[in-house]
Amino acid sequence: MFVSDFRKEFYEVVQSQRVLLFVASDVDALCACKILQALFQCDHVQYTLVPVAGWQELETAFLEHKAQFHYFVLINCGANVDLLDILQPDEDTIFFVCDTHRPVNVVNVYNDTQIKLLIKQDDDLEVPAYDDIFRDEEENEEHSGNDKPSGSEPSEKRTRLEEEIVEQTRRQRQRREWEARSSRGDHVTTALGKGSGLSSGPKSDRTDILFDYEQYEYHGTSSAMVMFDLAWMMSKDLNDMLWWAIVGLTDQWVHDKITQMKYVTDVGILQRHVSRHNHRNEDEENTLSVDCTRVSFEYDLCLALYQHWSLHDSLCNTSYTAARFKLWSVHGQKRLQEFLADMGLPLKQVKQKFQSMDISLKENLQEMIEESATKFGMKDMRMQTFSIHFGFKHKFLASDVVFATMSLMENPEKDGSGTDHFIQALDSLSRSNLDKLYLGLELAKKQLRATQQTIASCICTNLVISQGPFLYCSLMEGTPDVALFSKPASLSLLSRHLLKSFVYSTKNRRCKLLPLVMAAPLNAEQGTVTMVGIPPETDSSDRKNFFGRAFEKAAESTSSRTLHNHFDLSVMELKAEDRSKFLDALVSLLS
Repeated sequence: MFVSDFRKEFYEVVQSQRVLLFVASDVDALCACKILQALFQCDHVQYTLVPVAGWQELETAFLEHKAQFHYFVLINCGANVDLLDILQPDEDTIFFVCDTHRPVNVVNVYNDTQIKLLIKQDDDLEVPAYDDIFRDEEENEEHSGNDKPSGSEPSEKRTRLEEEIVEQTRRQRQRREWEARSSRGDHVTTALGKGSGLSSGPKSDRTDILFDYEQYEYHGTSSAMVMFDLAWMMSKDLNDMLWWAIVGLTDQWVHDKITQMKYVTDVGILQRHVSRHNHRNEDEENTLSVDCTRVSFEYDLCLALYQHWSLHDSLCNTSYTAARFKLWSVHGQKRLQEFLADMGLPLKQVKQKFQSMDISLKENLQEMIEESATKFGMKDMRMQTFSIHFGFKHKFLASDVVFATMSLMENPEKDGSGTDHFIQALDSLSRSNLDKLYLGLELAKKQLRATQQTIASCICTNLVISQGPFLYCSLMEGTPDVALFSKPASLSLLSRHLLKSFVYSTKNRRCKLLPLVMAAPLNAEQGTVTMVGIPPETDSSDRKNFFGRAFEKAAESTSSRTLHNHFDLSVMELKAEDRSKFLDALVSLLS
């Protein structure tokens, strides 16, 4: 069920208990975790932190710890599946779920006892009404309840066992009807659109309602923002917490998880908090210490890491500029030179570190770039964002921190486990660990270079092919830097940037409107690949992804050996031998 009062129904409940935190491996989850850790430290709440990269790790960790804990907090995992069905917890176990994944599973929404959803209800959730989903089961219960002795409990107080049976029956019935519907081929219209091919009746209506509700995957309000909201309600919000909320929101923006409108709206909310926390009068009593933390709102260039790189490298390795200039071609490189000449920037200045550029050039740099970019058809060179200053020496944009933290977390080096990389990424968000943040920035530069080189290679060798209803690209084993793209977030980012570049490179109008499926080698010994599905690259895109359900159905119909282990349903692992039959099924499903 949805928690309406986070303070009373969540924080005050766990304040006197031992709590286990399950935290997913994404930057927004890390930021939400940092805010919650800070609150727990304020109130001396005992907690254990367990990073989980997928469903298997979550199940294993839960089995390990379920005897010691009654209260579990799940950050960016657990909302979009039936948690009770997956984890099979004891009756006195309570789950608090703060997750951006949508749609929220209906069983989680209507379970009043064990599932507590820390989710903003002002998000456009569109949860089906209880009666529309569970009405039939209740009617059956009433019929069977007539045979019970008169001394039994009232029907409105259903026992735990009855609830479990109802849920199990609903899931089985939903699965059978999904299969029946798909066998008639009417459950997928254009891009898994809404079907309406079943006969009328309550069972059919419920299946239609559930299908329409669950067919698209998308993301809601950042978990870090939800946790900051909690801190603010309790008057315990600090500048550090505000910065983590900003980084959490920026992570969603960098990975295209939310729409432009949603981003601008949430930036407006955070901007008011920034003004409140960082406003000082210019008198002696209120002057800031030289080395204090300052957060400020900025209208800055959307060039990746440009303040920690050279301007030339940043222009070449930012997906927006690389795609617009078509830098994989000789003509594109020439256009970049023309762009720099139009701004009047000497190559010597552009190719040295941004920190070392002439101050006179840096002062007007944003205006110069924006003016020239408009001439070259790039109207979105600046974006609303935030920056943080630690004294005079260290300044970071929110996107810099997102790239650095993600690179630390998905570091492909074998010198540590996934947990070690998670802890390192978590530490890099603290001001006391700037050395780790700078290490993350270097890894991020390597990742961005590899991304653009791989995109250039894919486009120049025509690796992106049209399969009919979608585009398909597969990275071969042995491709340079292929190890960097074995992790889900890195592969998703590469796929999004590749699709953006392909849209600008192709002359085929139909291909510009297609989604992309991308595969990358995962484990050569086991013969597995990671598959990721990306929605079409259009200005009006609502960022909703239909590949999660399509992947499940295609794998099921061909008996392909797959592992749906990632919290994003549109990412999965597949045996390389089953790839061709899986793709054939996906083509026929989406045609």
